[in-house]
Amino acid sequence: MPEFTWTCKTFDQLSRDELYAILRLRSAVFVVEQQCVYQDVDNFDQAAHHVLGPTRDDITCYARLLAPDTKYRTASIGRVVANRASRRRGYGKELMSFAIKQCEELWPGLGITISAQQYLEGFYQQLGFVTASSPYLEDDIAHIKMMRS
Repeated sequence: MPEFTWTCKTFDQLSRDELYAILRLRSAVFVVEQQCVYQDVDNFDQAAHHVLGPTRDDITCYARLLAPDTKYRTASIGRVVANRASRRRGYGKELMSFAIKQCEELWPGLGITISAQQYLEGFYQQLGFVTASSPYLEDDIAHIKMMRS
């Protein structure tokens, strides 16, 4: 089992190689694996905090944190992703727990909103999120809005 060092960086703190690895991971999973053609680079990255789970100099797990009033009234966590080799090993839970902690430290008491793929509703409920919408399509994939106080 690889040893993960969770870090949180602003856009300006990311190295060029880290940014490239993030974009490569997001594209590999969201565009290629999920066969979802969409514009991933959306101009939110520059204002975001980036949670990285690297191992052996590669980023294998990632999440993007947005400040309140950027996408939602609350803080938000999005672009949550793990490469295929890192799945079903508990890293997603570790990643989200670290991301939640970072949001609570950066923006205390303001809550967190996510747009979750619907099939992961139970996973996010285990982390304290509650369903706050009916299912809707986002890039042709069923999603639900979930919130955590």
